[in-house]
Amino acid sequence: MMNILRFNKESNRHLSFILMLSVCLVGCSGLINKHVEWETLAPKSYPVITAVGYAPISVQKGSSESSKMLMAIKASKLDAYRELTEQVYGQKVESNQSLESLVIQNTRLESSVQGVIRGAKVIKSYPVGNDTYATELELDFRLVNELYLSTARPKRVKKVHYF
Repeated sequence: MMNILRFNKESNRHLSFILMLSVCLVGCSGLINKHVEWETLAPKSYPVITAVGYAPISVQKGSSESSKMLMAIKASKLDAYRELTEQVYGQKVESNQSLESLVIQNTRLESSVQGVIRGAKVIKSYPVGNDTYATELELDFRLVNELYLSTARPKRVKKVHYF
């Protein structure tokens, strides 16, 4: 019984000493100040990607041929933006298939894309044949990088001065 009490008193002393030492060390770490120099990062090269969107003219809603053509121009532009978004962000694909007695009963395939495209330029819009309109877009990642840097300045440590 006496050994157990001695062990507990010694343990408490060691624990108290370790606790006081750790408090002192943590308190002293605030005495060292530092100055960090940062530099921005820039890639070595910037890709330029293009996309083409298509839309039929005759199926567009409108009272005249010219209004249908304007709607087809807008639809082809949106289709080109969708294609750019697929190239930048990828495409999410979901699929289901059910079997019964080793015979496929139902097959379902869905795809979706979601993202924000900034800095794309319309290169040209033009009719293709008699009933289709096409729009070509271009996305220069140099411009995308500049837009990104204007909002979220990515940096890395250049130099640290301790004093």
